[in-house]
Amino acid sequence: MIRFAVIGTNWITRQFVDAAHETGKMKLTAIYSRTLEQAQAFSRDYPVEHFFTSLDRLAQSEAVDAVYIASPNALHCQQALLFLQHKKHVICEKPLASNLREAEAMIACARANQVVLFEAFKTASLPNFHILRQALPKVGKLRKALFRYCQYSSRYQRYLEGENPNTFNPAWSNGSIMDIGYYCLAAAVSLWGEPARVVATASLLESGVDAHGTVVMSYDGFDVTLLHSKVSQSDLPGEIQGEAGSLVIGQLADCQQIHFIPRGAKPQDLSQPQHINTLLYEAETFVRLVEEHAVDHPGLTVTRITAALLTEIRRQTGVVFPADALAVV
Repeated sequence: MIRFAVIGTNWITRQFVDAAHETGKMKLTAIYSRTLEQAQAFSRDYPVEHFFTSLDRLAQSEAVDAVYIASPNALHCQQALLFLQHKKHVICEKPLASNLREAEAMIACARANQVVLFEAFKTASLPNFHILRQALPKVGKLRKALFRYCQYSSRYQRYLEGENPNTFNPAWSNGSIMDIGYYCLAAAVSLWGEPARVVATASLLESGVDAHGTVVMSYDGFDVTLLHSKVSQSDLPGEIQGEAGSLVIGQLADCQQIHFIPRGAKPQDLSQPQHINTLLYEAETFVRLVEEHAVDHPGLTVTRITAALLTEIRRQTGVVFPADALAVV
């Protein structure tokens, strides 16, 4: 049984705890929050014995084997390094880090301390994403792919009214490409690896983060276009086009539907039912990595390439975070 703690007590943390318990191999034993009241409030649904308002004390606790980090993006690096240095396995919400420098420091720290570092990118662990990967040869010679994640943010109105929510605040290393655009980017990297070239454009808010943008990734003989937005809505599926047909993906992040459409023929449904809590599969992957002591697992390559591309995309679009100027300690 992997005894784990959580940092962050928001909705995604609850969803992950439920998924972790569903594996039958993880048990929540500790909760960290900035206030004891918040930690205890979270424990009403998940009874635990240990509460922490100090990250240092949590890192030193012998009641914890692993930590799930769901704090704001800008805090991921320093928090993860602390726990990795104390020999705790870490599963950290995506994006793993604010930039490539931070991601490389985190990966190096995990290797030095021989513990698992895992970026919580759920899509790559989904059964239907595996089906998508296996179905790629069906389309024949690959020519184009179009991945979309455009969702009008529930926090955008607060921003328009003069507030500065984390979603649109560069201090927390956020914005459209770092949030939902990440799913499109990391999915492409998971399928095809590092592109030969990337070209990015974006529309920036006055706060300094991107409201929406477009990314074109060039590979050998085909290109992948990513559309991401926090200020508009799209319900169109994603598509992978080849000379023999196309694969159509409903809501890329969750991959609930995968259809193959042969050129000139009827669509074929390749999908299989998935658990209602799609975080179950990333939790199972994390458990397997810990059980196998797979410190140098393949997911780290995807993490590093994605971090490098996020950093380059922000360079091209002019999005700068305070974290970019900070030294990694």
